[in-house]
Amino acid sequence: MPPWNAMASRGAQAREDEHRREERGEQQAPAPQGPTALPPPPLVDYDVFMQGLVQAMQTQAQTQAALQAQLQAQPQAPAPVPQEHGHGGPSIM
Repeated sequence: MPPWNAMASRGAQAREDEHRREERGEQQAPAPQGPTALPPPPLVDYDVFMQGLVQAMQTQAQTQAALQAQLQAQPQAPAPVPQEHGHGGPSIM
């Protein structure tokens, strides 16, 4: 049998099988639908948002100023002086 006849007979057989399934009431599972639409986001009160943002920035500035003042009030320890060990590299002992 030539290959095109074999393919044609397979197509006819598949159509017959499908027709028999329909007669018996068999159905394929419905194809899943795309992603469901999300509801719109809630409305934003931009005045309240901006007030909160300004308050957070002011708090951050105050905290940063307080930490900077504490850092400057601490006695400064002298920076460690590197010691030479004759080879120019760091000591491992």
